[in-house]
Amino acid sequence: MSLPKGLAEDVSRNLVMVARLIDEDPEGAYGYSRVALRLASRVAAVREAAGFAAYANQKYSEALAEFRAARRMTGNVDLWPVMADCERGLGRPERTLDMAGAPEVQKLDKAGQVEMRLVAAGARRDMDQLDAAIVTLQSPELASNSVQPWTARLRYAYADALLAAGREGEAREWFAKAVESDKDGSTDASDRLAELDGVEFMDAFDEDEHDGRGEGQDEPELERDGDSFPEVVTVEVPETEVPETEAVEAAEETDGSVGESQGAVDSDDSHKDADKHAGADSSKDELED
Repeated sequence: MSLPKGLAEDVSRNLVMVARLIDEDPEGAYGYSRVALRLASRVAAVREAAGFAAYANQKYSEALAEFRAARRMTGNVDLWPVMADCERGLGRPERTLDMAGAPEVQKLDKAGQVEMRLVAAGARRDMDQLDAAIVTLQSPELASNSVQPWTARLRYAYADALLAAGREGEAREWFAKAVESDKDGSTDASDRLAELDGVEFMDAFDEDEHDGRGEGQDEPELERDGDSFPEVVTVEVPETEVPETEAVEAAEETDGSVGESQGAVDSDDSHKDADKHAGADSSKDELED
């Protein structure tokens, strides 16, 4: 369906914001999707975006309605796995399993089929059918050594199901494989693996370590009560008395002419040199004694 230019631009701006915010700010994305939906509810892309925004906010009933509307408009089956997951979110895992066995699954591409397998395994776990969930995930895609966009999530789900079933050794193996394929950190497989290995991570910025204080050596806090603060001590510095002879010399230098001042300076320098030699001789005599 085509829209007038001005309206199309408004809708496009809102859809861009939905895509930009949906991971970091789902509520914000949901708000933009509602605006786009009011502007162009007959556009399939708008209904799909509204569905994903609702799904990100766990509004599964609303999301399912939008996905169904988008599918009716386009006839596309790409939304089938997420529609099945909405049924899970609504507490209807049996319907999810019915959708997993529907002919639409065969029309999905490889990524869609893997996603459907993940959703179906989740539904099995919702029904406490752990062994069935494990079998559901076993597939050529799981056994393949090639790394695809879905590989890390598939291996992670399999490891998690094994762990839930009490098969810890196998779970560790598959968590390790998930780590190998999870190049962008889309799962917490590394943390789960470390947990199984008994590895504990310490905060590098732990306050005690950062301040160089050991356990039980907390720094005392100062209260705001004036009596609790350290007393301020005032130190009086004694005035330095100027020798009388130096004061007389300074007065003579100020009152004299330029020539006389120069002579006073030279005389003062001579006195200083003499004092310096006298001090050196006195120090030498003290050392000899």
